[in-house]
Amino acid sequence: MSQLFDLQLPRQKAEDFPRLAPLLQNLAANRRGLMLAPFIAALPASLFSDPARAIDPNETQVTLPDQFQWKPVPGAPAQSVETVPVFGATDKPGPYVVLIKWYPGYMSAPHTYVTDRLCFVISGAWWVNSGENFEPDATVAVPAGGFVRRVAHTPHYDGVRKGGKEPAVIGIFGQAPIELKLTDPTKPPVREV
Repeated sequence: MSQLFDLQLPRQKAEDFPRLAPLLQNLAANRRGLMLAPFIAALPASLFSDPARAIDPNETQVTLPDQFQWKPVPGAPAQSVETVPVFGATDKPGPYVVLIKWYPGYMSAPHTYVTDRLCFVISGAWWVNSGENFEPDATVAVPAGGFVRRVAHTPHYDGVRKGGKEPAVIGIFGQAPIELKLTDPTKPPVREV
């Protein structure tokens, strides 16, 4: 019987098994015990062992959602678009990750970047399109879980259409510097729609 349990427990937890074996054998002595024994045997061994050691931030870096400090995009209307850097920097060479939050009723003007951007919609619906002409009604909704690749040097625009129920949060990955270029610099970079 102990060989069966040795297969289910990780090797570093095998020393816990001698304490559990008598408990499981006593449970098997009555009908209720026969029903409970398989459930107890299936419990993770970590419940019976010492707590895990703390994560080493040099090996694994964790940032929880409440630790992000969202900031308005400079020059954009209040409550239109916010961003938070997650990894790297968009103005220095190297990989970067940023989160963008678009509020309903606002979109970016058509613009380009010199490098590709890989975008995952985390929550809400992100409305996107490509082209030099700003046509918010021609945008396509990308729901949470969707992916969008913005091809370098391709004009595009995006945001959340007016009437949207919630902001859209997008995680963007790429190589910096991003070098944003508006297709028509005489018009505002963020537009109310």
